[in-house]
Amino acid sequence: MKRQLTLLTCCLAVAVCGIALLVGSRSGDAAAPRTEKEADPKAPKVAGSKITHVTVYSDSALVTRDVEIPPGNGLMELVITSLPEMTIPSSLYTESSDGLKVLTTRFRSQPVKEDTREEVRKAEDEIRKLQVQQRKVQADIAAATGNQALLTKLENFTAASTASATEKGKLDSDATIQLAKYLMDGRTEKAKQLVELNEQMQTINENMEFAQRKMRKLTTGTNKVERDAVVVVDKVNNAAAKVKLNYLVNAASWRPQYKFRAGKTAKDPVTVEYMAAVVQQTGEDWERVAMTLSTAQPMLNAAPPDLLALAVTVAPRGTPVSGVAVAGLQGTLNMGKESPGGRGEGKGGEKDGRSREPQQDRALKSNRLAIANPGMDAKAGDLDFAARQLREQAQRVANMKGDQDANELSNYAAVIDQVKDLVITQKKANLGSSPKPGQNEGPSVTYHLAARLSVPSRQDDQVIEVSKLDLEPDYFYKAVPVLSPHVYRQANLTNTSKYVLLPGEATMYNGTDFVGRMSLPLVAVGEQFTAGFGAEPQLQVSRQMMDRSRAMQAGNQVLKYEYRILVSSYRPEKVRVQVWDRLPVAEKEAMGVTLGKAAPALCKDPIYEREERPNNLLRWDLDVTPDMRGEKALKISYDFQLELDKQATLGTFQTK
Repeated sequence: MKRQLTLLTCCLAVAVCGIALLVGSRSGDAAAPRTEKEADPKAPKVAGSKITHVTVYSDSALVTRDVEIPPGNGLMELVITSLPEMTIPSSLYTESSDGLKVLTTRFRSQPVKEDTREEVRKAEDEIRKLQVQQRKVQADIAAATGNQALLTKLENFTAASTASATEKGKLDSDATIQLAKYLMDGRTEKAKQLVELNEQMQTINENMEFAQRKMRKLTTGTNKVERDAVVVVDKVNNAAAKVKLNYLVNAASWRPQYKFRAGKTAKDPVTVEYMAAVVQQTGEDWERVAMTLSTAQPMLNAAPPDLLALAVTVAPRGTPVSGVAVAGLQGTLNMGKESPGGRGEGKGGEKDGRSREPQQDRALKSNRLAIANPGMDAKAGDLDFAARQLREQAQRVANMKGDQDANELSNYAAVIDQVKDLVITQKKANLGSSPKPGQNEGPSVTYHLAARLSVPSRQDDQVIEVSKLDLEPDYFYKAVPVLSPHVYRQANLTNTSKYVLLPGEATMYNGTDFVGRMSLPLVAVGEQFTAGFGAEPQLQVSRQMMDRSRAMQAGNQVLKYEYRILVSSYRPEKVRVQVWDRLPVAEKEAMGVTLGKAAPALCKDPIYEREERPNNLLRWDLDVTPDMRGEKALKISYDFQLELDKQATLGTFQTK
């Protein structure tokens, strides 16, 4: 018996061990796939990222994010979430670091139940809270109105009961008075309650209207879509790493602004505050980023456009020619601008966030962009503007991977330039001369700002400081009595900084006193320019015609005019004053204009004599002392004559 029990015990022990081994083996088999799954390089991982650098262009911005790569090696698919709505999908690219290789970068979008932006979620929460308050106050108003109606019924019942009791001689005056008092107090209390509830409802409705306006402003033209970047990397080592994700965004731009402050004395430097007004409506905040401001056009194309043949047709004058008329050319220059109502379709059906004018879109598809009758109404300035706009649009379209359309636009811009050369008549004096840059043209410049800045996404402009400059002034005063009776203080300044000063609006101060605004032209490094600091009341100028005569000479009529200009000074020191005037300029050789005597003599500045004097603009450079006032005022006198045919008369007058 004992032997049988021992054998039975041994069998049970062996069975238990076998079950344990079997369970352990199965547990190990089940755990192995889970570990393998967790280490699966194909499983997408959400990567943390932070905006570290932004380059702001004139109509877009290049955003750089540092993306955290977790430890591990081999292939990894990383998801960078919450890209802004204004992202240009085709602009995404990733810069790799040591120890890893970036294989692909792509953009994806997927619908979500709620808007992912923080400011939108806050606005939605605010609206939901106001809706709850609305329902509560509406319920309280309904309850108070019902209670008021119940008091009315009780009043009617009491009146009927009192009349019946009076007829029967059973009226209880104390009870009746107590009931009447209860009714009056109840009515007063309910009326006050309704007034308070209605005031609360009005406040809630006003807050709701404001919150809904804010929500509409935040969500105009948007969808509840989450935008992500998906980056596939191949890691060689196991350590954590970083890559840089770059993408272009619309709804961002900047423009220069300036503040000029003149010192108290003529020896004090002029302080120039160079600022930038940044428009940031991209939908994401830039927190403590390194910022660069650039006037360049962002170029994502590595090769130049292909040159197409220039086809020219010949037709009799007045014959209608198919194509885009130059007079209406600017109306077709909307390609590449943001559509307010939605997004256009790019090549391959991609959403590119652009809209085109139907005329230009059809012309592009049929390869028939052409200028019709360019010599009739076109002006060289209009053609320059049109060509510049088309080149900017071509670059934007190229950034959207619309290479064929961009190439067509670039060639079309070149057609406009050649039309100006081949057809538009120019004065011989302008042939071979270098074109002057326009108000907003100039070299591409880049400003790397030293401090890290925070620029949130919002509707209004945000002004940041680019630099602060001290420039040595050379003060003088300028008077143009034919235009204004005031004398203006000005200063010749030389840009001794390392920055190119771009065209922009400048606010001018005399110390702390605001004196006006001026438009600053493009100023290169080392170039001299002139800044104005408002009218000087201590200097006065007047202009008066002294004599006019008409005589006949050799069959022609000669008209002679004599003018006098007086300059008076009440300043305590000697100052330099420029005085300007003008003579008529003959459009045709049928009239001769001759300057007679001028005292003092005209300015001998070489630049003035080369550029201004041929246009009959007169300039005197004068030293005006404090005693030159009243009878001793500085006098300028000059005369000129017009000679024309005796049968002719003066016709139109026009400024050019």
